[in-house]
Amino acid sequence: MIEGRAFLLFSQNSTTQPAYRSEGRFTPASFVTPDLDGSDAQHTLVPETTLKLPAFAKINLGLRVLGKREDSYHELRTIFQTISLHDTIEFTNDPRIALSCDDRSLPTGAENLVYRAAEALQKRFAPRTGARIRLEKRIPAQAGLGGGASDAAVTLLALNHLWNLEANRNDLLEIASSLGADVPFFLFGGTARGTGIGHKITPLPETAEKFLLIIKPNANISTELAYQSLNSGSLTSTEAKTILSSSQPVEIFGSFDPEALQNDFERMVFELAPEIERAKIALMNNGAEAARLAGSGSAVFGVFDSKNAQERAIQAIALEAGWRVFPCRTVGRNDYRSAMGDLFRLWD
Repeated sequence: MIEGRAFLLFSQNSTTQPAYRSEGRFTPASFVTPDLDGSDAQHTLVPETTLKLPAFAKINLGLRVLGKREDSYHELRTIFQTISLHDTIEFTNDPRIALSCDDRSLPTGAENLVYRAAEALQKRFAPRTGARIRLEKRIPAQAGLGGGASDAAVTLLALNHLWNLEANRNDLLEIASSLGADVPFFLFGGTARGTGIGHKITPLPETAEKFLLIIKPNANISTELAYQSLNSGSLTSTEAKTILSSSQPVEIFGSFDPEALQNDFERMVFELAPEIERAKIALMNNGAEAARLAGSGSAVFGVFDSKNAQERAIQAIALEAGWRVFPCRTVGRNDYRSAMGDLFRLWD
């Protein structure tokens, strides 16, 4: 079975025919399972010629907004966790940078983080080098799952290898930070703490593997809208930092303990789009140990104690028309690095 691709629930009066049906329930038909043991998430390396790599999504196990900074950004305290849902990116040497994507709704020029990552690395280290980049999207946009940031980070790692550059960890982190607050995390993977605006990354001990269901409702919440909608009632004040650190010890904050899965965007996002709260309730009603908004977008995730529990929920969950569901699991740092092959050689 293949994990990480969505299945859809179609309304009964839809003109689109579902690919699979079982006694009125919709069941997965063709998931891609990134088991990281030779399936589609496994890296393919052909030195100096072509790379084909996964770009994994993330969830936030905890996301606290501590207040607004003097530079107008928000101070965050968050725990990132990579998951097996992923995009796939193929890189081939070429005289110029050219990006294509199977999702025609996405830009393929300078508005795309993949293009911007390639261009930034090129300008700094390889002005006479380029690459043809083919992006296959599976991570939904505006979902809070970090798809664009992950794609950008993998682009930096891949082109550093493909172009045989000597850019080191600090070089790539500097470029990653200039591209977006979440991009540096994907140069680490696994479980990590993010502070500042989320860009200061501290790797954390691995958590036990968990099985997840991600639901992406029809509503879209952009990161920009999420932050614009924050108000004083949504913020954890800067004065509360000491209270937070004492009330949630390290072994709790950033774990899958329901008490630790706090997200300061959740109340506001549910007010903007009640459909997203209904998706969370659907997960809780079908066996999830806990469920939470995935980041600052519109996806929610449910945590299950076993693959069997996850599969029972897939069969039983009542979905609204158009909702997409992604069964996946957590990806630890060792598996993350293994999937990337030799790309971390300069980090050790």
